[in-house]
Amino acid sequence: MSKKDFIALADTMRAFLETNAGREMDEHSQNCLLQHMVWFCEQQNPRFMRGRWLDYVAGKCGPNGGAARKAA
Repeated sequence: MSKKDFIALADTMRAFLETNAGREMDEHSQNCLLQHMVWFCEQQNPRFMRGRWLDYVAGKCGPNGGAARKAA
């Protein structure tokens, strides 16, 4: 998978967690889902940065690890 693929997957996870279905999941279920996605990504690329990806999904940083952009 390319970097663009990992970013697209993170964008999809962010969008899902912000929907009604994602908000209806309890925190444990959300974390399990994210950890399974992280495991998959690590299998695709051993240099995958787990913390950066999870921070991006959570909106704590941008796709390259820098500051998150503010929505206009």
